[in-house]
Amino acid sequence: MITYVKTSPETVPLFIEGNRKIKRLPSPLWSLICNSRRNPEISSPSSSISVKRIAHLFKKPVINPNQRPTPLKGQPHKNNESSSNSHFGRADSRQMFLLCGFGYWVQGFRCFPWLALNFYMAQGLNLQPSTLQLVQYSANLPMVAKPLYGVLSDALYVGEAHRLPYISMGVFMQLLSWSTMAAIPVGGTFPTQMACILLSNLGASITEVASDALVAEFGKKNGIGELQSYAFMALAIGGILGNLSGGFFLLKTQPKIMFLVFSALLSSQLTSSLATKESSLCLSEPSGHQIIKKSISENLSQQFSDLVTAISKDTISHPLYWIVASIAVVPILSGTTFCYQTQCLKLDSSIIGMSKVIGQLMLLSATICYNRYLNKIPMRKLISWIQITYAFSILSDWFLVKQFNVQLGISNESYVLFVSSLAEAVAQFKLLPFSILFAKLSPPGNEGSLIAFLASALCLASIIGCFLGVGLASLVGISSEDYSNLPVGILFQFLAALLPLGWISYIPMSQTAAGEKKRSKRRRLPLPDYQENMVKKKEML
Repeated sequence: MITYVKTSPETVPLFIEGNRKIKRLPSPLWSLICNSRRNPEISSPSSSISVKRIAHLFKKPVINPNQRPTPLKGQPHKNNESSSNSHFGRADSRQMFLLCGFGYWVQGFRCFPWLALNFYMAQGLNLQPSTLQLVQYSANLPMVAKPLYGVLSDALYVGEAHRLPYISMGVFMQLLSWSTMAAIPVGGTFPTQMACILLSNLGASITEVASDALVAEFGKKNGIGELQSYAFMALAIGGILGNLSGGFFLLKTQPKIMFLVFSALLSSQLTSSLATKESSLCLSEPSGHQIIKKSISENLSQQFSDLVTAISKDTISHPLYWIVASIAVVPILSGTTFCYQTQCLKLDSSIIGMSKVIGQLMLLSATICYNRYLNKIPMRKLISWIQITYAFSILSDWFLVKQFNVQLGISNESYVLFVSSLAEAVAQFKLLPFSILFAKLSPPGNEGSLIAFLASALCLASIIGCFLGVGLASLVGISSEDYSNLPVGILFQFLAALLPLGWISYIPMSQTAAGEKKRSKRRRLPLPDYQENMVKKKEML
């Protein structure tokens, strides 16, 4: 009879056939096992280790889906991970890329109904620039609770899945909200519309959390490091098509028709996520002993504890502090700028939509360049240059308000079309290196919690920047009747965007160094305990 023995997490799995050693055991431990077989009642009172305490060595260990025993010599590798990947890798990777690509593309296409909603609030409801900006960013409040959605996704399984059910739930909420807004009359009450907007963003946040966790988990398990970049590109392509078609749709149709079109796309995504089984993606499943022994409350408390432990590490907390602070300290004047372009410069929706398309094309090109070339640049150096570029791109609006472009012979339409969205594209691209970094540093089983916490912190930082922007506009006296002080507010934005360079040392030199530091700590920690156990066994003998 062959018995599989795993002495400790650090040792190689062993096979014992009767009293014959197939793989060599450490001599003190082998002597202890042989003595225990001759007289199983022997135990040393002075020793901390008894024969009964090593009885668990002969029991079959719990093997998780990522851990498989080493077969005997001469036997084929039937269940090893490499053969499993070679058999399932192409099929599940193709399915994952299709599911991920379409899902992120639809989420990027959310700018299509939002463009119609912004024009409706600015022109149909005649909201003030500050009020419009408050409505835009207050609608993001459900996204602040993303860590809760991430913890639920990590801890609570629906059947045998814990990612796709949450994606389906979030898509259904978006479908319900946008279809309801399409059915509301044009003169409908604003509180009802605001409730639909909040429900839509709640569903979008749940979908984003589960999708990001699914991408991080699948990418780490299969070693596909560029999966985050692929998702980012799908998101950018969706934004390109959404803004491109949205500007022309507004010229021909009403906003409610655009809401119906987006609802049809959400129906397709819902059908796709419901038709896909998470087990076909070969993701890790919860072990049986964890499901039996732990209740829902214990699972949730454990996930929160693991999340706090992960965030408290310097390798995660320091870059998190930097990216959140770099967004929160910059006042946002997006609502004011939008009203200035539509009310003062009289630009139509097609120009605004095409400017967003140019910005998304810039983002897509930058993502491709990062995936091929820029990821080789040290992260601290890369982020420094991105932040400097972002600060100077803010000045593009200052040139527009001062009408320097007209003095150079460049029309307002051409300038807005090619330059106006540069700052927004750079701000979105800045998040890509941090998304990849946190996906690499997230502990196994906590991918959803950590990625969701990052997204929530970024959302909260943008809301803080929004309120700072509203306060700045009120301080310098910017209103829908008077935009003369808008250049002063843009200069304040430029100076605030340079402040994060003062604590750039919080960012690691490279993503590889941060990951290697985390892995080396995990390898060295169990070593003293193992050596101490071996010393105790020798003393007992």
